[in-house]
Amino acid sequence: MKSILKLVLWGLLGLLAVLLIGGGLLFGHLAMGAMSVQKLDEGLYYMEYRGDDGFDKLVAAGGVRNAGELAGHIMGFLSRGFYHAPAAAPDSTSFGCSAITARTPEDGVLMGRNFDFPSATGVILHTLPKRGYETITTFNTDFFGFGEGWLPEGFANQYMALSCLFCALDGINEKGLAIADLMAGDDEQTHQDTGKMALTTSTAICYLLKNAATVDEALELLRHIDMHSDIGAAHHYAISDASGRSVVVEYVNHEMVVVESQAVANHYLCEQKRNAGLVPGDRRYDQLCEQLAADGGLMDWGQLESAIFSVSQPEREGFLGTAWTMVMDLTHPSVTYYSRRHFNQPFYYPLKRHN
Repeated sequence: MKSILKLVLWGLLGLLAVLLIGGGLLFGHLAMGAMSVQKLDEGLYYMEYRGDDGFDKLVAAGGVRNAGELAGHIMGFLSRGFYHAPAAAPDSTSFGCSAITARTPEDGVLMGRNFDFPSATGVILHTLPKRGYETITTFNTDFFGFGEGWLPEGFANQYMALSCLFCALDGINEKGLAIADLMAGDDEQTHQDTGKMALTTSTAICYLLKNAATVDEALELLRHIDMHSDIGAAHHYAISDASGRSVVVEYVNHEMVVVESQAVANHYLCEQKRNAGLVPGDRRYDQLCEQLAADGGLMDWGQLESAIFSVSQPEREGFLGTAWTMVMDLTHPSVTYYSRRHFNQPFYYPLKRHN
């Protein structure tokens, strides 16, 4: 989504300064959400939002098919309809990632996830919406193209960070449903056109977490969505729930394919494209599967942390590596974040409505 919101940022902010002076009721929830931003670590921030999140209006309008349409909806919501974004087109990029789900010896369920990217400013967004499930999601603002060095610091930038209400790369909800977006292994884009509600890859994650409690419910919702790929690439989802069910959702020739799997990295798992995109020497997926087998299919918190930490990516020239790692408790919904492989510095967030 690079360069999408950057095109409209300054136009909105000029109007925003005037509107916020006399628009307390109209902009109150948004302003409070913006002011909740906390810096956790270099490149990782936390914010909380309560109230109408604008998603019902997006769904009622039939969704969005690309980043340009999404930018228009976001700007309309953040400006309360006083500003409308011009058309825009996304840039292409790529990212890595890995995920694993395991039962614990106490019959709990945990999910771990690494988000690997060339550069990242991560925003953790804790949303308690007016309607729908409470969620904790993460997004990389570098997707938005706010410019080199952009940070959600200062009210104007913090306000713009509320764009994350509509875009997520991973997250968990109060029912213990967890989802992560990963690159699937090639540049095959999915653009379904069957007349159903349309959503982009990252926007669909928000929709699923707000409306589904289980893997089965999430899959049913996906079957009623026309999916459109973000950032010009193929994606697949790792989806797990509190029952311990774990699947990977892939798209082949614009058709959704579901694979039962507890682990995933950046190559296809479905039979139609098995191992497409697998880079020689990349053993992250095999390593996670081997660890699951060695532990008899069960992992306690320490074992799952060790497994997901072991496949995190170090920084190298032109590549940040693992921007954040998540360990999610699906039985007692909560998430612990680790920023940039700082594994001795956890940030723990429970889902409030559940706890």
